[in-house]
Amino acid sequence: MTAWMYLILAGILEVGFASMLKLTDNFTRVFPTIIFLLFAAGSFYSLTKAIQSIPIGTAYAIWTGIGAFGTIIVGILYYKEPASFLRLFFLFTLISSIIGLKYVSN
Repeated sequence: MTAWMYLILAGILEVGFASMLKLTDNFTRVFPTIIFLLFAAGSFYSLTKAIQSIPIGTAYAIWTGIGAFGTIIVGILYYKEPASFLRLFFLFTLISSIIGLKYVSN
């Protein structure tokens, strides 16, 4: 697996652990807490693999960007959070920045 694939996987797993965090109910619910921990461990492991080849600042920005984007989408679709024009606009600018970082990184 390439470093970029590890980074994308890390971001997807971040979406998983961030989304599960709400379901843990302050870590009082066992099953969601276990899922949260598995996703978090997998995300950090994948991020660690990615930064062996990708500059840490770039990797971290992309990791958190994927996580933020995905978590916002989960929030809108699953938790019925608002999808206002400005929220979606800034979400688009976030994705544009992530794509830009990918293309300017070696």
